[in-house]
Amino acid sequence: ATDHRCYHHSTQLRRLSTAPLKVHYSQTERINNMASQGPPPGMGPIMVLNSKTQRSQGRQAQLGNINAARAVADIIRSTLGPRSMLKMLLDPMGGIVITNDGNCILREVDVSHPTAKSMIELSRAQDEEVGDGTTSVIILAGEMLINAEPFVRTNIHPTVIVRGYNYALQEALEICEKLALVVDVNDVDKMKSLVQSCIGTKFSSRWNDTMIDMALKAVLTVSRAIPMPVGSDSYSQKMEVDIKRYAKVEKIPGGEISDCTVLSGVMFNKDVTHSKMRRRIENPRILLLDSPLEYKKGESQTNVEITDEEDWNTLLKMEEEYVENMCMEIIAFKPDIVITEKGVSDLAQHYFAKANITAFRRLRKTDNNRVARATGATIVSRTDEIREEDIGTGCGLFEMRKIGEEYFAFFEECKDPKACTIILRGGSKDVLNEIERNLSDAMQVVR
Repeated sequence: ATDHRCYHHSTQLRRLSTAPLKVHYSQTERINNMASQGPPPGMGPIMVLNSKTQRSQGRQAQLGNINAARAVADIIRSTLGPRSMLKMLLDPMGGIVITNDGNCILREVDVSHPTAKSMIELSRAQDEEVGDGTTSVIILAGEMLINAEPFVRTNIHPTVIVRGYNYALQEALEICEKLALVVDVNDVDKMKSLVQSCIGTKFSSRWNDTMIDMALKAVLTVSRAIPMPVGSDSYSQKMEVDIKRYAKVEKIPGGEISDCTVLSGVMFNKDVTHSKMRRRIENPRILLLDSPLEYKKGESQTNVEITDEEDWNTLLKMEEEYVENMCMEIIAFKPDIVITEKGVSDLAQHYFAKANITAFRRLRKTDNNRVARATGATIVSRTDEIREEDIGTGCGLFEMRKIGEEYFAFFEECKDPKACTIILRGGSKDVLNEIERNLSDAMQVVR
C-alpha cells in the first residue's frame, strides 16, 4: 500500500509526483490480479476446478437442498400408513423388488445430490438402530425442511432457524419422556400390541397374528442374559439378542404363508453323505467338527519318488490308516450324528455307516454355530481333542425331510435352544423377500 503522508513543501510534492509509484502486493492478491486480468497472450484460460463442476452457494444452495429433500420424501410418501401401496423397483442386476419398506426403496435409488444422499443415510441409520420407522423419518425430515423454506426466503439466517428447531427438539424430548411407558417383556399382550403397531401397515398385515407370534418367539428364543458381576441388582441385568447370527430365516418357495413357523431348534439345507445312514434319530448325540475327515493334502506341490512297487501300497495304506484313526477316535465317543465344516472322504463315510452314525459335510460356519448353540455341543478342531462334554445332547429329534425338490435336516424339540430357524413359505420369491423384511422389522422392535 502507498504511504499516505501529508507533505507541506512544494519541492517534496513535485518530487513525489514525478517518482514512479511502488505498490507491494501480497502473494494471494497477485494471484487474484492475474486471474482477473486473464491468461497471458497465447495461452488458454486457467481452470482451477473441473470444467463440469457445478457450484451453488448462498440462497440458491439452501433452496436446492430443500427441493432435494422434498423429492426424496415424495418418492416414499405413498408407502406410509394403513392405505399404503407397494413400490415395484428394478434393481441394477435386473431383479424385481416389491416393497413398501422405506429403507429398502431408497437403497435401490441411485441419487447424486449430497442432501438426498444424507437423507438416505438417515433412513439406513434408523433401520439399523430401531428397525422400524424408516419411511416416517424421511417424511418428517422432508417436512421440517419444507417448513423452513418460507423463513429462508424472508432472509432469516439458517443458524437462527436451526436454533429454533433445537428448542423444539428439547420440548419434543420432554413430551416423549412424559408419554413413555414401561414395558414388561413377559407381558405378552403388551408386546403383541407393540409389534402390531409395527407390522399393521405392512404387506403381511393379513397374517398379523402369525407374524407377531413368530417375531416374539424368535426373539425370546435367541435372547440370553449376560452374566453380571456379583452384587449387581436385577435392574442392571443386560440381555444379549443377536438376531442376525442366531435367528436364521430360511425361505422356501411354495406352500401357504400360514405354513410359516419358528422351530424350537435349527434346520439346514443338506442331505446325509451316505444313503445307508439313519434319517430319523430321537435324542441324538451330536458331535460338531471344523476339521476335514479325509487325508491331508500337501500345502504345495508334493513329489514322491518310489523305487519299489511295495512302497506305493505302503503309501496308500498309511493314508487309509490316518483316516481310520480319525474315525475310531470319533466312534469311541458313540455319537449319533457327526457334522463337519470340511470334507468327509468315502472311506470315512464307510466307517460311519458301519458304526450307524449319520454324517454331514461342508456345513457353513454360521449354521454350525447355530447347531452348537441349539444343541449344547462344542465345535472341536481336532479329533484327538474330543471330550465327553463336547457332545451335544440337547436335541430331542433329528429328522430328514423333503420340501419341494430339496432335502432339509431338522434338529427339533431342543431343550432351551438359544438359536432358532424361521421357515417362511410363500407363493414366489418376491413375496418371501417382502415377508422377510416385515418380519425382521418386527423382530427389531421386540429386541
